[in-house]
Amino acid sequence: MQFMSDNAAPVHPRVWDAMRAADATDAPYDADALSRELDGAFAALFGRECAVLWVATGTAANCLALAALVPPHGGVICHRDAHIETDECGAPGFYTHGAKLMLAEGEGAKLTPAAIEAVIAPIRDGVHQVQPHALSLTQASEYGLAYRPAELAALTATARRHGLAVHVDGARFANAVAFLGCTPAEACAAPDIAALTFGCVKNGGMGAEALVCFDPALAGLIRLRRKRAGHLQSKGRFLAAQILAMLEGNLWLANARAANAAAVELAVAAGSRLLHPVEANEVFLTVTPAERAALRAQGFAFYDWGESGARLVTAWNANPDHVAALARAITSL
Repeated sequence: MQFMSDNAAPVHPRVWDAMRAADATDAPYDADALSRELDGAFAALFGRECAVLWVATGTAANCLALAALVPPHGGVICHRDAHIETDECGAPGFYTHGAKLMLAEGEGAKLTPAAIEAVIAPIRDGVHQVQPHALSLTQASEYGLAYRPAELAALTATARRHGLAVHVDGARFANAVAFLGCTPAEACAAPDIAALTFGCVKNGGMGAEALVCFDPALAGLIRLRRKRAGHLQSKGRFLAAQILAMLEGNLWLANARAANAAAVELAVAAGSRLLHPVEANEVFLTVTPAERAALRAQGFAFYDWGESGARLVTAWNANPDHVAALARAITSL
């Protein structure tokens, strides 16, 4: 019974159907009909002009965006627990040719204006210290917490005051939107950010993420960097097909709602064991090593979280019987 990662979930049947339908002769790279539909599809979703590129992985999408926003001598302010810091094996530095990640604090892996100011305040002007050029936010955060629109407005205002471009890592953006109940534009402060990684793989995709550039001029630079980095796939129509299938009929949102609902069921069972509020599809709870062993003995797969914790992740295809069984097992600990 799999609660280790939403990456372990199968591909949604509608995504497979879309890929099969795309299996026909068309122009290579991103000149095919499906790739050319992406800009319009996301403009309709966000209610504003944008340019959209497909990328195979979230790491590549995040880092290509940052490389276009930050020079090698610059810095990116992010949370200490952000995915670009803890789980991308130095890829931001590799893609940016040396830009520094400037780490900020914040409860639940969320940033605040004060946390950003605390990073910037000690930095002297001049050539001797790295100057920040961008702010990277994660929606939902690494601990599954969602930024509210008012929080995003305050953060982007702080970034604007300091001349920072804003990137949003939206690996679980769908889950944040499903929780917040607001528009996609409100969930990422679309008018005030440069780029969003719109996650699909964790939400029923096979191998495609959408890199949404709200500054269309930025997309031209990223296209060059994507090619140079070896991420310009010759049959890009198969990536575009996955992304368009996720958007059609708001499948992306329905999948996220299903995953979130399963997480809420587990959160109710966890009760006072919860380490963080559950606002997406991740549940962090306190369990002893013996309790973790007891859960695994019953067939549940999940990641340990420190010495006395566990992370449970639900997916779009969460099996109701498995979720109910895990909820009962947690209650009985």
